[in-house]
Amino acid sequence: MVSFLIAYATWSGNTQEVAEIIKETLTGRGYEVESFRIGGGTIPDPREYKAMIIGSFTWDKGATPDEVKDFVADIGYKPANVYVFGTGDTQFGGDALFCNAAVRLARFYESNYAPLKIEQSPRGTQATNVVNWTEGVIKHWSHLNE
Repeated sequence: MVSFLIAYATWSGNTQEVAEIIKETLTGRGYEVESFRIGGGTIPDPREYKAMIIGSFTWDKGATPDEVKDFVADIGYKPANVYVFGTGDTQFGGDALFCNAAVRLARFYESNYAPLKIEQSPRGTQATNVVNWTEGVIKHWSHLNE
């Protein structure tokens, strides 16, 4: 069975909402999923999963939150098959800094799948964007592992 680890950092709950939609989409397609809130206990080993999906909000003028940086450092290696999503707010830094943490994480993990960027919370068409992105992740992962 293909399994995914969804690791995410959230303060306001927006990133958690995106993680929950991703999890519902994956489990609805028959995949096993474990969710982990970054900063919330023992870190799961990404080697135990076929892919990791990591999510972060963007903080302080485009910065990645410290707890996400700590999570990445604590893993101690770059797992294969990493997909990235993020939440942000264009009113703090405009388009140039929007979801910059997700962009940085995707670059760090050398993800060859575009990160998902959500403005604040996943409502309306943004929820549909999360589902569509997740279905794209499934197709991408499947293609890589044919």
